[in-house]
Amino acid sequence: MKKGFYLVMTAQALSSLADNALLIAAIALIADLQGPDWMAPMMKWWFALAYVVLAAFVGAFADAFPKGKVMFATNAVKLAGCLLMFSYQSLGFETTGQLGLIFAAYTLVGIGAAAYSPAKYGIVTEMLPPDQLVKGNSWIEGLTVLSIIFGTVLGGVLINPHVSEMLLSHAWISAVVNTRAEAAIFIIGFIYLLAASCNLLIPSTNVSYPKQQTNPVKLVREFSYYVKTLWGDKLGQISLAVTTLFWGAGATLQLILIEWGAQHLGYRLDQASILMGVAAVGTIVGAVLAGRVPLKKALCVLPLGVVMGFTVLLMPLVYEPWAVYTLLMLIGGLSGFFVVPMNAMLQHRGHVLLSAGHSIAVQNFNEQLNILLMLATYSLMLWLKLPINIIIIIFGLLVASLMAVFIRWNRLNHQRDASLQDQIGQHGHGQALH
Repeated sequence: MKKGFYLVMTAQALSSLADNALLIAAIALIADLQGPDWMAPMMKWWFALAYVVLAAFVGAFADAFPKGKVMFATNAVKLAGCLLMFSYQSLGFETTGQLGLIFAAYTLVGIGAAAYSPAKYGIVTEMLPPDQLVKGNSWIEGLTVLSIIFGTVLGGVLINPHVSEMLLSHAWISAVVNTRAEAAIFIIGFIYLLAASCNLLIPSTNVSYPKQQTNPVKLVREFSYYVKTLWGDKLGQISLAVTTLFWGAGATLQLILIEWGAQHLGYRLDQASILMGVAAVGTIVGAVLAGRVPLKKALCVLPLGVVMGFTVLLMPLVYEPWAVYTLLMLIGGLSGFFVVPMNAMLQHRGHVLLSAGHSIAVQNFNEQLNILLMLATYSLMLWLKLPINIIIIIFGLLVASLMAVFIRWNRLNHQRDASLQDQIGQHGHGQALH
């Protein structure tokens, strides 16, 4: 692996670490302000909305400039959102206004993340040849999940009453912060600064693309073509369907675990955040193991998605910590092992057919659209006051059923076109743009 690739991984890990810690701090803020339960998933919903709304534009933006510089600029937007959330009390709003400001701040972080993602994943396809994409994705996904672990755990630790009290006891921190959430956000801001310093060190890959379109109407029209192209590709459509389901399910499961920890296990928010970390540990183990799967064999991991869906159904049956942690590790491991090869396959086909930035933008658009749908459904079920274990059963059956459909879909594609297997691993890029 090239030196620049390790800088990309470090910058991504730090930025993702801060994103996930900030989510926990924001949920703590909502709890401190006595906001309703459905506000937390809706805040995540607004974060995902930025990916969908900006999808037609961020791919062109990522391909118009060196991707290291794009990552620096978009990380700065995330830092601005962090600072805005930090100022929730100082602007003189009443409680309702403060809740609205928290929403706006995390949405701004989502805007930065939406523009950051095509550069982050696009630079991987520029730095690595096709035969190293699964390995490269294994590292990127592994570190991303590791950052989710440490981010959620860090967020939980920072809002822990004992840690908050310790932080606020320091004169230099108490001089600028007043609450546990402010102290947490203050620390998180420094992590964004570390990510920015890594962004500046990423070397240029010297990969150039044709001059990017700037007319918004034409960008939307072109983006529609890119979406149709990737969904029309027999290999791309399967990997796109799987990753779309995975990220929607993953974002929803992240919030389900917090509610499950409270209702089923009687955990506080800082304790429930540990559950998210445990599941993420399993995901990183699965992602690392998946790095041994060659790109040619990527589609062989699809049945693990069905197994994962059925494994989720065991959650309402466990209470003891050892059983809870073992089950969450297993769920995470299965998800990590099947999503890494699918992600690599999707990036490979997107790079061959389109370009690095545009293909990742299409991927983000579909994944975040599903996150919007699943989080809205989850918020509705909370609003209807469905027991969390009923929600989990619905969730597990949905994942298992859809993965079974995708497996059947993939078999039919290969039966109709025997040359599909030979298309995996081919070189070149932008074939659908000529």
